[in-house]
Amino acid sequence: MAAFPWHSRQRNYKTEFESCSLEAIPLDFGDYHPLKPITVTESKTKKMGRKGSTSSTSSSSSSSMVDPLSSVLDGTDPLSMFAATSDPMTATSNMDSSRKKRDRDDNSTIGTDFEPWSSKRGDILARYTTTEKLSINLFMGSEKGKAAASTSAVSEKVRTRLEELDDLEEGSQRELLNLTQQDYMNRIEELNQSLKDAWASDQKVKALKIVIQCSKLLSDTSVIQFYPSKFVLITDILDTFGKLVYERIFSMCVDNRSVLSDHFSPENVNDTAKETCLNWFFKIASIRELIPRFYVEAAILNCNKFLSKIGISECLPRLTCMIRGIGDPLVSVYARAYLCRVGMEVAPHLKESLNKNFFDFLLTFKQIHGDTVQNQLVVQGVEIPLYLTLYSPAIDWILQCIAYHAPEVLLTEMMERCKKLGNNALLLNSVMSAFRAEFIATRSMDFIGMIKECDESGFPKHLLFRSLGLNLALADPPESDRLQILNEAWKVITKLKNPQDYINCAEVWVEYTCRHFTKREVNTVLADVIKHMTPDRAFEDAYPQLHSIIQKVITYFHDFSVLFSVEKFLPFLDMFQKENIRVEVCKCIMEAFIKHQQEPTKDPVILNALLHVCKTMHDSVNALTLEDEKRMLSVLINGFIKMVSFGRDFEQQLSFYVETRSMFCNLEPVLVQLIHSVNKLTMETRRVMKGNHSRKTAAFVRACVAFCFITIPSLTGIFTRLNLYLHSGQVALANQCLSQADAFFRAAVSLVPEVPKMINVDGKMRPSESFLLEFLCNLFSTLLIVPDHPEQGVLFLVRGLLNVIQDYTWEDNSDDKIRIYTSVLHLLSAMSQETYLYHVDKVDSNDSLYGGDSKFLAENNKLCETVITQILEHLKALGKDETLKRQSILALSFFNSILAHGDLRNNKLNQLSVNLWNLAQRHGCADTRTMVKTLEYIKKRSKQPEMSHLSELALRLPLQTRT
Repeated sequence: MAAFPWHSRQRNYKTEFESCSLEAIPLDFGDYHPLKPITVTESKTKKMGRKGSTSSTSSSSSSSMVDPLSSVLDGTDPLSMFAATSDPMTATSNMDSSRKKRDRDDNSTIGTDFEPWSSKRGDILARYTTTEKLSINLFMGSEKGKAAASTSAVSEKVRTRLEELDDLEEGSQRELLNLTQQDYMNRIEELNQSLKDAWASDQKVKALKIVIQCSKLLSDTSVIQFYPSKFVLITDILDTFGKLVYERIFSMCVDNRSVLSDHFSPENVNDTAKETCLNWFFKIASIRELIPRFYVEAAILNCNKFLSKIGISECLPRLTCMIRGIGDPLVSVYARAYLCRVGMEVAPHLKESLNKNFFDFLLTFKQIHGDTVQNQLVVQGVEIPLYLTLYSPAIDWILQCIAYHAPEVLLTEMMERCKKLGNNALLLNSVMSAFRAEFIATRSMDFIGMIKECDESGFPKHLLFRSLGLNLALADPPESDRLQILNEAWKVITKLKNPQDYINCAEVWVEYTCRHFTKREVNTVLADVIKHMTPDRAFEDAYPQLHSIIQKVITYFHDFSVLFSVEKFLPFLDMFQKENIRVEVCKCIMEAFIKHQQEPTKDPVILNALLHVCKTMHDSVNALTLEDEKRMLSVLINGFIKMVSFGRDFEQQLSFYVETRSMFCNLEPVLVQLIHSVNKLTMETRRVMKGNHSRKTAAFVRACVAFCFITIPSLTGIFTRLNLYLHSGQVALANQCLSQADAFFRAAVSLVPEVPKMINVDGKMRPSESFLLEFLCNLFSTLLIVPDHPEQGVLFLVRGLLNVIQDYTWEDNSDDKIRIYTSVLHLLSAMSQETYLYHVDKVDSNDSLYGGDSKFLAENNKLCETVITQILEHLKALGKDETLKRQSILALSFFNSILAHGDLRNNKLNQLSVNLWNLAQRHGCADTRTMVKTLEYIKKRSKQPEMSHLSELALRLPLQTRT
């Protein structure tokens, strides 16, 4: 193919820019301004039944600009209009009913601030376990349980069902012995499912028998340490039964007229539902044993709403008194806990019943130390401290119910009653756990006095101090008492010999210390923790608590110069010797630093400490570390690097970057950040020195450039390296480091052949050509202003780049190579101009070096001819049927390039453009609309000065129609 000579169009960039600028037209806005307050005209009509007349809010009442939100203020929004047009009496009635409903809801429901039982049951099941064998009675079923015939009289049904209940006590059950805890739980779950199945098959009596049988199990304390978990499992079945009965009766209340809401009156309940409800209560009343009779009635307590408005308020005191007949104090306290739980669900406003249950329990508390209980504990081999902990879930729940929205005076009463019982530690702990932290905090010294007088044999004092500390972490005690409180608590905590007991308390009181005291007291506490947890490497069993202590300290110390001046802080970190735990702690510290450090720092205390922390994170990286983990660690370390600034001490700043590069060489994002930081430092040096480089400054700049040049090759991401070579070269060029800039650009050019066909992008393999095209276009923009090397010849970098592009293996179905050649043609055209479009300050580009030299222009044109030849050969290769569309697009694109950059007064170039135009349309693949617009653009440009020759070209460009 014959070579086509290239003649670049000489361009006046300033004139072109001015011709493209928008024409400024003065606009008269009058009084309007977008930030000026809008004047609103209010309009109130009598149709709305509202008082008042039309009024204006400002001086310009005739303004047509109406604020769309202003109507809300005068009540004319859609909802207000609807309310205003409705019947006033109806509206008032609705308002009153809504207020009554809201008031009723406030009294009869509990809020989200009340911790539900469901959140406690899992902890109880996990805590109260046993390895001893258990036993259970399973209901075996009976044919007598069949429903009576429909022709039976009501009295016959009642008698039959009473006989069925008696059958439960006449041998229709089987005792299973030697069950493991898991077997026992499985059997209970089977009973729960049997209850649901019996109910679903309309065997109501069988369902009741199952519930009665399960309730009887709550009287068995043969494996006493398992009793709290047994209570949880059995009451789950009772809850299921109570819900089934309630829903059954509720469904019977529905008639054809309406459906009852949850808040209904007994007057709305029909006779059938009431009779069924009474029948259930009669059945339960016939249960002979106290414990199942109590539990089953408590389970359906909510059904009293179907019979009477005061039914629940009458039943609660009666059931409370019924519990007095239960002799075992452990069984009775859990019965009271269940009654309080049901009471809070159905009538939380009836506080008197809750208080009565707790005070009754206090009256019988001395039974715990009676002979019956003590003998039982001896038989089972259970110590009194363990036995007392079995009461905690029940007492905690009862007190939580009592303390919910309770007045402060009730706490005073509770404290007095505890004192009368000799400051029993178990009760005192439950009181501190139940009442509001603010109430406990104001009485901190009173509680400390009571704790001192407690008998430590049953419930350790350190647990009481821990409970007090938990409250003081949420609320502040009187300022005058704070130091004394800390001293009293720490005197007890520091004497603890068991490391686990010690750290459980210390973890809580560290927060109190950080909250109210200075680094001196915090340092003392940390020193004490180190002293207790270092012997026998006790810290290895307390990593969660130690981690919690670190989090509390950094939560309250946001000034890291103060934090790291705490002498024992870093020695405290040394106790985290398990690598994964140590790294997590370091992450917490770095996250806090990035969040709270507002200003850049050069404090050596902070820098040394955080370098140690970051080094710990970095050194945890190995071949098995996940990419997400590496990314997270890099973000934290980079956050630290960005916050370090030595001001105008640029040499010290560079020294810091050199040090961090050696420390964090395994994390590529950190190295990338360092390169960007050094480039930024280089430009900052240039800005501060305002181009007046001394010999020392020049040496520093070269040192920065060298830092980047030797760091980039250590990176693995090829496009990361390419872009950093380009960026660093631009920075070197801006600082008149021409030989260094040349080295960067040559390194980038030599790296292009190594670009793989596929690269990993966010975990997915994608073709690399589009990324390479983007990089090369950016590189071409820079090469325009890079002066030729005096020893390498004309356009050395451009020639080298063309050779690389020629040798690179491109995809067969890709046209990116030709797009790159087209960009090179644009570059060469820009290089042939007398004055370039842009320059770098104090750097002479080729327009200054060559000054339009004919030899330079000849070399430039020769390269253009080579590029054009490559483009045309590619277009010729696309002449196959399956590639004609691509050929049309590329031909038109190349035509536009010639139109923009070529001198079309040259006959051969003019003819080439005509040929490309015809090629684009030859096979009917061109977009007609695009071709028409292109031709219109040429005709429009031909009317401009020095562009008249385009009118002749326009005549030679036919528009072919598709037929």
